[in-house]
Amino acid sequence: MLFANIEETEKQEEREQAGQDLAESGEISTLTSEKLEAAVQRLEAKLQSHPKDKPLKKAVRTLSKELLPRLQKYEVQQQLLGNRNSFSKTDPDATFMRMKEDHMRNGQLKPGYNVQIGTENQFIIGYSLHQRPTDTRCLKPHLEKVKAALGKLPKAVIADAGYGGEENYAYLENEQLEAFVKYSTYHKEKSKKWQQDISKLDNWQYDESEDTWTCAFGRKLRFRYESKETTESGYDLRKRHYRSEGCEGCPRKEACTKAKGNREISVSMNYLRYKQQARERLRSEEGYALSVRRMIEPESVFGQIKNNRGFRRFLLRGLAKVSLEVGWLSLAHNLLKKAAIDQKPEMAMQG
Repeated sequence: MLFANIEETEKQEEREQAGQDLAESGEISTLTSEKLEAAVQRLEAKLQSHPKDKPLKKAVRTLSKELLPRLQKYEVQQQLLGNRNSFSKTDPDATFMRMKEDHMRNGQLKPGYNVQIGTENQFIIGYSLHQRPTDTRCLKPHLEKVKAALGKLPKAVIADAGYGGEENYAYLENEQLEAFVKYSTYHKEKSKKWQQDISKLDNWQYDESEDTWTCAFGRKLRFRYESKETTESGYDLRKRHYRSEGCEGCPRKEACTKAKGNREISVSMNYLRYKQQARERLRSEEGYALSVRRMIEPESVFGQIKNNRGFRRFLLRGLAKVSLEVGWLSLAHNLLKKAAIDQKPEMAMQG
């Protein structure tokens, strides 16, 4: 409606120029508050020479009083948002996440931070604060912060399946760390149901010399092409794509794929290699012992802070201040832990 009003003035050369000024400010997809403000200034200059031009006056008023302030507000919000999908108005650094403590049991989103800790004998040796709800992309920045604080990284890293992504495995390998990190399907693949599922790639055979996969029913899938995807952090994820020679007449096709044509798969060979390494380490005697130990390490620390000491909500706002708050909590936890250990011999002697 706004641009239609301006087009009505195109009979005169000056008004036609005013419409061109708006067009030159760019389309909606590229329009910025700076461009819109410059266009408003040009229209105001035109309006001074044609003060009785009501459509132009209405256009200037709508742009300056409504559209420009809204666009400026949107740009500020977009800057606060960054690469996140949400932020809180009361704490712009906080991201809306689903919390483990869901008293209403309705999956309500609440503003919060993702706290990562590294422990040794239930002492916190490193912590980090993140604005993303998932753990996968928190491992690398967390370890980088630990490395900066301590000057080195531990020889082995033990983590649950939330951290078992290809990028994390590659990072741990480059840092020459022994990774006892589960992947998402580690426990599922042990089940009888998984092992009998003919649609799972784990139940197929790969021929490295021919670069082919053979499905559970004996049909071969041949290589077609390789694709590359770069993650947000700059990691190159390469996948090889394969297609079956023919699924026609296969009596198990419905159990294998829902596709109407031939079965197609995409495989990251690096990820398969990392999964195999993780599988061998986790199933070793050392890996089993470390996995059991992990369950009483960070989980117990979080339990001490949240349940025993009743700290369930941050008292401060903002990423920097909340990071300090987590640091104070970590220091208090370590001091109380050390005091408890020092009191044990004295209590035994008194008994």
